[in-house]
Amino acid sequence: MRKSKLFLLTLFLLVAIPATAQQSESRVALNQPATAADTGGSPAIEATLMTQVLNGADDSPVTNIKLVVKNVGGVFYTYITGWATFYDSAGVRCGEGLFKVDALAVSESAATDAPGLRLRCSPSTWRIVATNLLTRAGDTAKPGESSSSSEGERPAPKNFVISIDGEEHPIQLNNPIVLQMGTRERRIVLRSAP
Repeated sequence: MRKSKLFLLTLFLLVAIPATAQQSESRVALNQPATAADTGGSPAIEATLMTQVLNGADDSPVTNIKLVVKNVGGVFYTYITGWATFYDSAGVRCGEGLFKVDALAVSESAATDAPGLRLRCSPSTWRIVATNLLTRAGDTAKPGESSSSSEGERPAPKNFVISIDGEEHPIQLNNPIVLQMGTRERRIVLRSAP
């Protein structure tokens, strides 16, 4: 009980940190690349679906996909996680899976998968959402300074780490992190207080 109180207190203190709004990622056709934004709303990563056969059903869901993730942002990412979400022809979500990539340089691509996926339809559209975009310390943009990579680029997101019993979990403002707490999964979102 003491650990859970400490965890809740840590979350309460982190919620008071101001955040910037994140633009929502749009759905695209399966043969189109999906783009995810950082917390500043700038494009950060782009994913292309490599798995071609996606005919899932309730009794036989698709349980994994392959995708290629490309860094389209202006900074080196040391750790990336995100959700690939699929929608049927009526626009109803019918599957989502978590993907991760370690160390991705600017304009670099890496193949990965989403092994926890449970796709229960033949989707027509998909999207990705970045949940963690951790950068090298030297690559973090400073407020009020413009990046040399492009004009009008927004500052990089602020990154935090939650340490629970010595186990560190990266988290960003407005991006959820899913933690296993006992027998249940908990989705934690760090937001600014009104």
